[in-house]
Amino acid sequence: MSTLYSYKTKFVRKEDHEPKWYVVDARDKVVGRLASEVAKILRGKHRPGFTPHINCGDKVIIINAEHVRFTGNKMVEKQYRKHTGYPGGRRLFTPQDLKAKGQDEQILYRAIRGMLPKNRLGRQLLKNVRIYKGEAHPHAAQKPEKLDI
Repeated sequence: MSTLYSYKTKFVRKEDHEPKWYVVDARDKVVGRLASEVAKILRGKHRPGFTPHINCGDKVIIINAEHVRFTGNKMVEKQYRKHTGYPGGRRLFTPQDLKAKGQDEQILYRAIRGMLPKNRLGRQLLKNVRIYKGEAHPHAAQKPEKLDI
């Protein structure tokens, strides 16, 4: 006598997935909390058919990136690291340095990148996020839904 199970694991195929577009307003949002929610949407964990090895997430547009905030003294004390590839080429900079250079998008980009997988899938997922300063974005044709985080 064999046992029949009434449930099966459903995997989403890449061909069957139709991504949605969302727009998120980053005004007065804490960087880490916003980045974790965006990473969850990019990965597809909010969908019932989440498949870990497939890009089954949605696309996210973030506006007002210059108005994000840090808690505590992280704006001054947090350090990002970069290496040029040459001996002694380590470069350290803070979020305050990025804001001074006008690279406000990089703060959110680095936070989201750190919350995605560190492999080919993570690099592919990172292409699904668009970060802009100000209210305007060139993706009106995709009819993005407003997402409150």
